[in-house]
Amino acid sequence: MSAYTIIVPDTALLQRVCGTNDSNLKLIEDFLGVGIFACGNELSVDGASRETEQQFRFIIDRMLDEMSESDTSGSDGELLRSILNMGTTVYRKHTAMSAHAIFDSCSIAIPGALRKVYPRTAGQARLVQALREADLVFATGPAGSGKTFLAIAEALRLVLTHQKKAIVLTRPVVEAGESLGYLPGDVEDKLNPYIRPLFDAMNAVLPRETVRKMAESGIIEIAPLAYMRGRTLNDSVVILDEAQNTTREQMKLFLTRMGEGSKMFVTGDATQIDLPRRTPSGLLHALSVLRSVDGIVHHELSTDDVVRNSLVKKIIQAYEHEERQN
Repeated sequence: MSAYTIIVPDTALLQRVCGTNDSNLKLIEDFLGVGIFACGNELSVDGASRETEQQFRFIIDRMLDEMSESDTSGSDGELLRSILNMGTTVYRKHTAMSAHAIFDSCSIAIPGALRKVYPRTAGQARLVQALREADLVFATGPAGSGKTFLAIAEALRLVLTHQKKAIVLTRPVVEAGESLGYLPGDVEDKLNPYIRPLFDAMNAVLPRETVRKMAESGIIEIAPLAYMRGRTLNDSVVILDEAQNTTREQMKLFLTRMGEGSKMFVTGDATQIDLPRRTPSGLLHALSVLRSVDGIVHHELSTDDVVRNSLVKKIIQAYEHEERQN
């Protein structure tokens, strides 16, 4: 077999890929079971199988993508270990799949995007697979675990590859001392502060102008829960965010809007319920009632999947420890 070579024209990024004293290359060699040779701006594997070459390409491409988003190299080794750990975990679960299919399932390629979207943990990789395979997915987990971001990214992929016609976004409005009715503007203006985090996720992967045009053309729709009664949402990706703050009635109303050819992604954090006392969470109720229904997937992320500032994970763990003590 001839050598399989990847050219990395950016020498600064190549140095980061290799790591200090080629420490990163050694980790990749141990993972793939083949030697890696660096010469000039080229990285090569010699005598590897087709699947190993595909894994090698995925690992290097992902490192380059992620590194180009960051100016610091302090966490490059941690990034690589997370990529290899994720690949190992997903491969173990799906041994019948080819290496190419496994690694391809761990990325979300959105036409016209600023970058590919990669899950950063094994838990996030399994969530991406659930979003691909099931028509109704409940994704729960702590703040910063990527549940909403990955749901948005997969929704954009489905629409921009013309597999679905529209994205419908909704979120329960939990008022904090100020009535929504007294806020200025039309319904969309009133809801904008609540929906803003979903648009922030879109703007992180697509040019703002693209997102704006999609919203203006109706491809992205903001749909208040209260206005959904009587509607049937066909051929769409429907996302309910902050679902822990829905009532039982709101959740049932939402879930029964699902039409032909649609997918629903429901995201929430059971530890951040802002409903009035003695008002049961529609999310928790739905997870209990629907747990044995075929075709519905509940994927729970944990603090291990938190990928925001490293302090966020420590804050969540501190709160969890305090709750266990009480």
